[in-house]
Amino acid sequence: MDFNDTPQEAEFRAEAAEWLERNVPSREELEGLDEIQRCKLWQKRKYDAGWACIRWPKEYGGRDATTIQSVIWNQEESKYPVPAGVFAIGQGMAAPTMMGWANEEQKRFHLPPLASGEHIWCQLFSEPSAGSDLAAVRTRAERDGNDWVINGQKIWTSGAHYSDYGILVVRTDPTVPKHKGLTYFFLDMKSPGVEVKPIKQISGGANFNEVFFTDVRIPDEQRLGAVGQGWQVSLTTLMNERAAIGGGGGLGFDRVYQLAQKMNIDDRPAIENGQVRAALANWYCQESGLRYTGYRSLTAMSRGETPGPENSIGKLVGASKSQDMASFAIDLLEMSGVMEDRETWAEGGVYTGTYLNAPGGRIAGGSDEIMLNILAERVLGLPQDIRVDKGIPFNEVPTGSNN
Repeated sequence: MDFNDTPQEAEFRAEAAEWLERNVPSREELEGLDEIQRCKLWQKRKYDAGWACIRWPKEYGGRDATTIQSVIWNQEESKYPVPAGVFAIGQGMAAPTMMGWANEEQKRFHLPPLASGEHIWCQLFSEPSAGSDLAAVRTRAERDGNDWVINGQKIWTSGAHYSDYGILVVRTDPTVPKHKGLTYFFLDMKSPGVEVKPIKQISGGANFNEVFFTDVRIPDEQRLGAVGQGWQVSLTTLMNERAAIGGGGGLGFDRVYQLAQKMNIDDRPAIENGQVRAALANWYCQESGLRYTGYRSLTAMSRGETPGPENSIGKLVGASKSQDMASFAIDLLEMSGVMEDRETWAEGGVYTGTYLNAPGGRIAGGSDEIMLNILAERVLGLPQDIRVDKGIPFNEVPTGSNN
């Protein structure tokens, strides 16, 4: 694929760059606002001008842009320190799932407020007893007339404490094999019986949450896909999640490379040290591989294809690379590497924060082990792992409590 701009793309890039130059919020505009308010201000400004979720159809809040135009916009927007983050799950994971499985009325009702930043969505998938196996969830839903009654618990739910809606996978039939007994819903996070408890993280933040459901009623109209089709719907979410997470973000090679040029080891520039150079060469190769793998994914998306399992490469390599580089930088900075006050020390907090948050990145969207299995089985075509619960009704699968 040729990644040089065509004349039409160059014109689009210039238009985007000009609008960003004139409209990115100033420091004064953002002063006094919390992070969510800042994100909503910027998202609404983009939405009003037709720059929000530009690949979406116009009737859902976008502008019918092409995949390449979306990439160009993201490249230009990334040049500015604009507020971002709280809409990633809703716009990158929930919205594609809604577009693929919701009815037209639901799309027109829920997608524009998601594009404008009015509503924030979260993803209610992980559970304490399921580990990294989404198909093993135990939160249950029982039919009661036109409603479903939900009981159970989810965990590691990013942003649940400030979200308006959530996408939810639950077990509706425990008498069939685990993948066949799941159903997919969306719900209002302010529904009676929903309780959110933040989890304090080692980094000092509390973005992850436990979410408890006690007799929560969800109308059947808020089901996506057929009863028992939850696994198929979930795959739509997961493929888009791994495309959204990919190898992007995190600590970049250039920053660590520049640090190695500035710091010394044994009174010599660190960049002259053989071990440092070997580590940097390895990370440069990883980052280059991620970039070109991302280009292949963009090529597929530009043809209208669904993101595939190859996106697991970015997730697997990118998260561990970021963690390793942060650890390296902290060691290079010696005692000053643990300082977190950015006003006192320019580098403070960057590497420590990345390092402490890295374990969450290696779990979110599927653990490293899950990514390795996906790549082995679905990309390389290797034999599947032995699964002792395959084909067994879920309620007959042995658990630790009855062994």
